[in-house]
Amino acid sequence: MIAFMRRWFLAGGLLAACATAASAAAALPTPLFHALASEAPALDPKVLRLAVSAVECAAASGEAPARRLAVIDYSLPSSRPRLWVFDLEQRRLVFEELVAHGRKSGGLIATRFSNIPDSHQSSIGLFRTDEAYVGRNGYSLRLDGLEPGINDRARERAIVMHGAPYVDSDWISRHGYLGRSHGCPAVRSDVAREIIDILKGGQFVFSYYPDRDWLAGSAYLNCSAPVVALAGRD
Repeated sequence: MIAFMRRWFLAGGLLAACATAASAAAALPTPLFHALASEAPALDPKVLRLAVSAVECAAASGEAPARRLAVIDYSLPSSRPRLWVFDLEQRRLVFEELVAHGRKSGGLIATRFSNIPDSHQSSIGLFRTDEAYVGRNGYSLRLDGLEPGINDRARERAIVMHGAPYVDSDWISRHGYLGRSHGCPAVRSDVAREIIDILKGGQFVFSYYPDRDWLAGSAYLNCSAPVVALAGRD
């Protein structure tokens, strides 16, 4: 019995060590990370590294590689640009923009996030874009959350990217922060169509906030699949 328990603990330790090694490997800077970081010096390298690791993990896990990546850093105040859109094939920054959060997520800074319908809170995690359409907020982009319990009810909640008049520097001047959505990552009306057209059709959106449970439990941030290079260029 003692020998069995010893073997059990050794096996458990080996599995834990392998999982830790896989997570560490996924977090290592890649050529893609370095290229994008040089394009977006205002984007926190820690956030970008997580975003790149997440999309590389998704591709390694069977998701089709994407040509575009949007990164939202909800730890920043809404008065600052906190949305970056990258072309992964050309490895360049396409947009650096303001983006709104949900009205129940917070005022100037978002601190609360949800996957629950009618919560009017934003969601974090890795999303995949789908089709563009015209709805009550005009030209919009559907988002599908890829993380169970974190953002996988995005379509049910009608969490979409769209333009909004309250996402504007004049609004910030008057109120000190952007207006807020019902949970959607709303952008400036002037650039909404361009951003949506770049991101529609199966691209990735990565929304960050330093939530401990998500950081520790996300399958895309703690990758168990061998990480592969995006666009076959590394």
